Amino acid sequence: MRHFILYALVSCILATGPAFTQTIKVDKKVAKAMKAVEPAAIKAHIDYLADDKLLGRKPGTPGYQMAVDYVIDQFKNNGVAPAGENDTYLQTVRLRQAKTGPDATITAINSKGEQQALALGSDAVIYPNPVLQNVTIEAPLVFAGYGISAPDMGYDDYAGIDAKGKIVVVFRGAPEQFPNTIANYSMDLQNTLKNAAAHGAVGVIVAAPNERARVPNLQNSVYSVMTADSKVGASRSYVSDDIKLLANLSYNTLEKLFKDSNLNLTKAQASIRSGNPASAALQASIKANYSSAYQDIESYNVVGKIPGSDPTLKNEYVVHSAHLDHVGVGKPVDGDSIYNGAHDNASGVAGLLEIARIYKNIKAKPKRSVLLVMVTAEEMGLLGSAYFANFPTVPAQSMVANVNTDMPAIIAPLLSVVALGALNSSLANQVAQASKYMGLTVEEDPEPEQNRFIRSDQYSFVVQGVPALHIKYGNKTADGKNNLDETVKKWREVYYHKPQDGPDGIFDYNAGKKYTQLNFLIGYLIANQPERPTWNKDDFFGTRALQ
Repeated sequence: MRHFILYALVSCILATGPAFTQTIKVDKKVAKAMKAVEPAAIKAHIDYLADDKLLGRKPGTPGYQMAVDYVIDQFKNNGVAPAGENDTYLQTVRLRQAKTGPDATITAINSKGEQQALALGSDAVIYPNPVLQNVTIEAPLVFAGYGISAPDMGYDDYAGIDAKGKIVVVFRGAPEQFPNTIANYSMDLQNTLKNAAAHGAVGVIVAAPNERARVPNLQNSVYSVMTADSKVGASRSYVSDDIKLLANLSYNTLEKLFKDSNLNLTKAQASIRSGNPASAALQASIKANYSSAYQDIESYNVVGKIPGSDPTLKNEYVVHSAHLDHVGVGKPVDGDSIYNGAHDNASGVAGLLEIARIYKNIKAKPKRSVLLVMVTAEEMGLLGSAYFANFPTVPAQSMVANVNTDMPAIIAPLLSVVALGALNSSLANQVAQASKYMGLTVEEDPEPEQNRFIRSDQYSFVVQGVPALHIKYGNKTADGKNNLDETVKKWREVYYHKPQDGPDGIFDYNAGKKYTQLNFLIGYLIANQPERPTWNKDDFFGTRALQ
């Protein structure tokens, strides 16, 4: 019922919001600067950044450095001031590539003391540890459902169990009654690990959801960001030394452990799915021994600033972000092995560079300052943005909002948009105002199952308490069929994370211009409003930001 009420409320806001949205008047000089955005300029940025000579812009490679240099040159040409470290445009991001050693072992021990060596790669996999090179651990197992503690949703997998000193076994997922965004936040591996550590666990094992699912392949390594003093600055698979083991387990192996403990795994899954915790101590232990090998890579976030004009508010920042990296050179597809990343995310970077050019042509700057942040290692797990959000080059409390641009899918005319995350905060006001000014309809997410709110760089700012949003395409089409999501799905099958996503693909550069103008105007309105953006009262993310 709570899910239905939330859905109905959001639908009502989206349906009626524009009727109550104040029509804004944009200064003539600002409007003129917006109109000067050229589709040809967007194309030129994409053509350079997605050229084969950049070899897919993988962090730590010469191709990525070429992209960094290009962005810096564009910043300088557009009068964007350096806002990185030591009066430069750069923030160093030290990426640690970690692999689990070939000598790793993991063994299941039942209540009779009988041991079963698990086959790595099929029965289980062990994640490398970015700081502990050698780990030996043996601890009892406890099943903790989804590993979620969400008192505001009336659900806690840890209620009634003692996880202290134990390895918790969890499924990735959330109860059916959880709204989509909350469910995806709850099943984020970082939150699972943090919750386990908070309950005293020493390890986490994530079980495959069914017997057909395979454990993940970790041969391509796991990445984290290290600080200058060799601590973990950002990671998707590490929270602290308290969690000494992170592993995945096959469904059949867990089913056997349940059976040996006189428990029914199928019933436990059905129970947690319906919102009834089914946590229990298992009559088994896990023993693991593994080493981790490291290769450290130096990459960069590129940070520029447009200083604000108000003596007080100029010390606050609206952050525009886009990821500069892609995945590099990989498995050939139709004879091409360079993953150019033209849409993902040269198109987003192009939009931010054109926002810089808009500001260059506006003499009267906004009251707040504006940061343009091109982040690295998004494709490695939002690591560049997570590091910037954790260790910003400006005071952390001074960042008032984030407007993220990631693969806007500029393949068709832009007639409507989805503002992921905006409805969680007062940013919905600026989205509604800017969209109305530009004649765009604001819609619900046509593909909520894609979980995009937590899959792109705005999420790194959200978890640090900064209201954030990500503008995506809506469903509206010129022919009235309003099925753009179907077109995008077909396009994604051919181009997404494939070498085919190059500068010769499908583009609508006029849509790129409109995205740029909209994102600029949203940020410009935020930068000029007297009050800081605020989370909505009792908002799920806002509540956590205050904790």
